[in-house]
Amino acid sequence: MNAPELTLTGVPGVPIVQPGDDLARLVAQSLREAGLILQPGDALVVTSKIVSKAEGRLLDLRTVTPSARAEEVAAQVNKDPRIVEVILRESVEISRMAPNVLIVTHRLGFTSANAGVDQSNVGLGPDWALLLPEDPDRSAQALRARIAELTGVAPGVVITDTHGRPFRMGNINVAIGVAGLPALWDQRGNPDLFGRILRATITAPADEIAAAAGLITGQANESIPVVLVRGLALPELEGRAADLNRPKSTDLYR
Repeated sequence: MNAPELTLTGVPGVPIVQPGDDLARLVAQSLREAGLILQPGDALVVTSKIVSKAEGRLLDLRTVTPSARAEEVAAQVNKDPRIVEVILRESVEISRMAPNVLIVTHRLGFTSANAGVDQSNVGLGPDWALLLPEDPDRSAQALRARIAELTGVAPGVVITDTHGRPFRMGNINVAIGVAGLPALWDQRGNPDLFGRILRATITAPADEIAAAAGLITGQANESIPVVLVRGLALPELEGRAADLNRPKSTDLYR
């Protein structure tokens, strides 16, 4: 029996994305020019940054007036009050804060630093910030449908963002938008190698795919915002990144 083979290939040539761009067309064109032909079962990992840019989620901080609460929090965390105001607008509550650290529960349900509000690789100067997509699961579904229209193949789509982890150092890519593949895979009831029935095994393939692709997309000037993943052996289940958010009823740390 041959061992399964999984490959991840960075898609070269994706241009700098501008607001209003047809992102799916840019991705399809880059795949074609690189000689990469989509196959059934393939998945595309797309960084949230280019999705946000295409969707016009850029914000001129010069238009932001900080609230009294934002000013108060900014003084405690040593951040620009305008950035803090935007973070608070994108959040439902503050989880933790300390000098240079502001961890919040995002309106989408996950907990992350700065609500995903970012100023790196925006390219418009110090007064601009980029917000996460309004609805990343919807964005993933739209990308999948449009790419299918352009190529004849509907790939799984995972939209990623970079998150820190409370009990481990270093950032890692996670899935914030999913379409065409399971975000979670409940394997309870299946046997292990020795026939023991699994009773607590629920894996997160969307996050695993996101993390693996992060080795290629990087965090700095790599300029590879799209990764083609081939050889996934996943059940044919539709998932959403929202499925990955742990409900408060099972959260033992808050």
